[in-house]
Amino acid sequence: MSEYQYYEFRAIDRPLDERAMTALSEITSRGKITSTSLVCVYNYGNFRGNPDKLIDSHFDAHLYISNWGTRRLMFRLPTAAFSLMCTRPYCNAESLEARVTKDHVVLDFRTDLEGGGGYEEGEGWLDTLLPLRADLLAGDLRCVYLGWLAGLDGDADEDATEPPVPPGLGKLTASLKRFADFLRVDDDLIAAAAASSESMPDAPANEEVAAWVGGLPAKEKDKFIVRLMQSDGAPLGAELHRQFRADLAQRKGSKDRQGATPPACRTVGALFAARDRQSEENRRLAADRTAKEQAKREREQVAARARRLDSLTGREAELWKQVEAAIGLKQAKQYDSAVELLKDLRDLAERTGSGNSVAQRVAELRQRHGTKRTLIERLDRAGFKTPGTNTDT
Repeated sequence: MSEYQYYEFRAIDRPLDERAMTALSEITSRGKITSTSLVCVYNYGNFRGNPDKLIDSHFDAHLYISNWGTRRLMFRLPTAAFSLMCTRPYCNAESLEARVTKDHVVLDFRTDLEGGGGYEEGEGWLDTLLPLRADLLAGDLRCVYLGWLAGLDGDADEDATEPPVPPGLGKLTASLKRFADFLRVDDDLIAAAAASSESMPDAPANEEVAAWVGGLPAKEKDKFIVRLMQSDGAPLGAELHRQFRADLAQRKGSKDRQGATPPACRTVGALFAARDRQSEENRRLAADRTAKEQAKREREQVAARARRLDSLTGREAELWKQVEAAIGLKQAKQYDSAVELLKDLRDLAERTGSGNSVAQRVAELRQRHGTKRTLIERLDRAGFKTPGTNTDT
């Protein structure tokens, strides 16, 4: 397959009406259209629609994947519940752009892999990433920070200042881990950045939410109920959460910040240096794990070898007969079995200090079967060599 492009759009806050679905069918004859989604796969040709315009007019999320390495994820968020200003410190031309429409903020995440990314299915990606939109509406900015990280490369300005590090970066959700993979963000860079991230704050108690709702003016409550009855549930819920958080921050903010020293902002260069230290530490830990695993395997092999020799003790005469019988069959596989039995005999003799007798019998065996080149080669590889013996005969 020479080309692969995957487009998926999702309507979340409101389903598409018949008019919208008809308009979409005029854009593409290959797309699968439902009241909540549009999915198109192209192995040749191109999508005739404009993803930016479709996001503005119909959809709340869009995902694009191509086999030449481009990945794109867009979220549309109601301005009543999400502020464009909170994303400004994180935006860059490489991996994250934000814009505002009449009623929405649109976040546009993108990554391009030089040289192409190879074939990969786009199906399933958006389902794992959609929880990030709800996180954004709940005030969680970890994905926009990861979007900023994705734009850093070897040519980044190392004197540039890092934007605010959101809390909870050290404990990513499954969707955030998937998102970091989607944007190809280096794990060590995330770990280095997380060193300056506070813990995720606890969810507000029900009593705290109830007290806040009870303090809302009656007219404002009536307005919210009317909007809820007009099927404005999803944006309304996010808007209420945003207002609650803002009021809560206003009440607690000045008290919490009293006498506190604001955290120092790192430069990109300092972040890169922390990443390099993290990478080196990870390599050291990996080497330690490998060494411990190897030592464990060696101990297990020694113990298994000892158990085998214990089971063979006293059966030496029987083993010699088995060696002769295996060699007599003149088969390569049987030669291997004979050599393994000789190893057992050698190790048993070393236990009792009678190794010379085994060496002498092997020398005699080599002399009697010297014309069996395959056998002699196996004996040589196993270390059963007799000085002065010509193994080419």
